[in-house]
Amino acid sequence: VNFEISEGTVTGVIGVNGAGKSTLLKILSSITQPTQGRVAVRGRVASLLEVGTGFHPELTGRENVLLNGAILGMTRSETLSKFDRIVEFAGVDRFVDTPVKRYSSGMYMRLAFAVAAHLDPEVLLVDEVLAVGDIAFQRRCIGRMREVSQEGRTVLLVSHNLVSIEALCQQCLLLDAGKLVQVGPVKDITREYRRRMQDKPDGASVSLTEINSGHRRSGVFTSVSLIDDSGESTRCFPLGGAFRTLIGLNLPAGGDLPEIVIRIDDPNDQRMMTIKNPVAAAGFSPKSGRQHIECQIPEFPLVPGEYWVGLAIYINDQLLDEVDRAISFTVINGDAFGNARGASAGVCIARSTWSSVISNNN
Repeated sequence: VNFEISEGTVTGVIGVNGAGKSTLLKILSSITQPTQGRVAVRGRVASLLEVGTGFHPELTGRENVLLNGAILGMTRSETLSKFDRIVEFAGVDRFVDTPVKRYSSGMYMRLAFAVAAHLDPEVLLVDEVLAVGDIAFQRRCIGRMREVSQEGRTVLLVSHNLVSIEALCQQCLLLDAGKLVQVGPVKDITREYRRRMQDKPDGASVSLTEINSGHRRSGVFTSVSLIDDSGESTRCFPLGGAFRTLIGLNLPAGGDLPEIVIRIDDPNDQRMMTIKNPVAAAGFSPKSGRQHIECQIPEFPLVPGEYWVGLAIYINDQLLDEVDRAISFTVINGDAFGNARGASAGVCIARSTWSSVISNNN
């Protein structure tokens, strides 16, 4: 691994689990010494590698803010000057004098992140900590990271959330098996990462027989695959392109027509779409036994990002089987619906027709 990062640059670090991302940040922060080679870092370094390290369960939120600030390198006067902002950011002002052992896990993590987020280093190393807390707090975290980058600080951000990486970073490192594969503009590197994930031979089809998430009852769902408009199995789809879901079933004998539900959620388990089979439709009449059914969305409307497919099946309003996170996929930006424009905000995009209307009224 050999790279150089300029002052004031926000750089993402991506790769599959085990690629070496966290190890790289630990080496840069001097927690782990490299077996060979050297690291040169100029400026005060702060690390957000394991949020909450140094918190004591018997101490109050107030006491832990002061303690954790000292552990992270802030002076007592620095921490005190930022105390009100830290508590407000974490949203725990009502409980600041309560021992943190009484906190929920979300409150605990929010307060720990709030302390770390108000450091003033020249170099900030961040390892997958933007996923703490609820949706509102995550937005606050993203906003704080933007503020840090706009203040001219150098940031290295490790995350599996490519949407956050693309929103916050100017450039990106792609690691694989402890080696630097590619470094460059963030869009180019995330595109290469998605291509590599798409090319994995077993990545686009998942066996559900061993998955226990959700309310598994009778093991009706046996497999799920995602297919693009060319008929190839994939986990990477262009915005506005065809999206097909192939579901393996082992239906019990007897019973009425099943209701099959496809749920699409974002990485924070927020529901983006719900798709159900019609009560009656030509060509859809599943029988008992093993089979495959297919659902096709001709123009997939969700904006670029990472998503999960969940499955459920009902007969006569009784839940027969359910899998929460059956398979994940990525939507990439593109020429949606042939209008030469992609998507930059919102949740979904729709086909539209535009025209000029001339009025005779002044």
